[in-house]
Amino acid sequence: MGRFSPLLVLSEGWMPVPANPQECLDTALHALASIPAWRSVLDQLPVPIYTTDADGAVTYWNRACVELAGRQPQLGKDRWCVTWKIYTTTGEFLPHDQCPMAEAIREQRVVRDAVAIAERPDGTRRAFRPYPTPLFDADGALTGAINMLVDVTDEQSHALADQAGRCRRLAGAMYNRETSSVLETMAEQYDRTAAGLCAQRQHSITAIRARP
Repeated sequence: MGRFSPLLVLSEGWMPVPANPQECLDTALHALASIPAWRSVLDQLPVPIYTTDADGAVTYWNRACVELAGRQPQLGKDRWCVTWKIYTTTGEFLPHDQCPMAEAIREQRVVRDAVAIAERPDGTRRAFRPYPTPLFDADGALTGAINMLVDVTDEQSHALADQAGRCRRLAGAMYNRETSSVLETMAEQYDRTAAGLCAQRQHSITAIRARP
């Protein structure tokens, strides 16, 4: 028997569920530009996607956003991002108005290759890679933005642990005490972030095993 891709149900018919994050974003952008019932398309996408107006106020989010953020965003209150709190990969608090989505809207350009840590209301954390993309009308005026948040928790927990190890090796090779101390501090920050993500991964595994 042949293999079939899952399908998105549209008022106009059917279409395959995108197989990777970039295809998901392309599908969302196409829906926003050409499908009146675009919310029904984005609701079915398997990755967190949300939109904002030109001032950064959140105007829409799909069900996957709630799962990643661990909370229900609030219209009229949430701005720039659907997450509760954001941190850098070194554990520093990142205000929402300094997040990649805010940068994309203010500078009216796409932002890529960033990674951030989302803290949920229950204290667990997820690493994510955002894809903030400004939206423009036919005259080139900014109308808002769309963002896709790809969960990279497993990837980042290993990468940050490796980075901590590299910092410690460099610290051990330095003759300058001040530089060595800075590297040791960085290693501790990477370790703390990685440990938080590992705890989240174990929490998720435990929750899945506990399901009937």
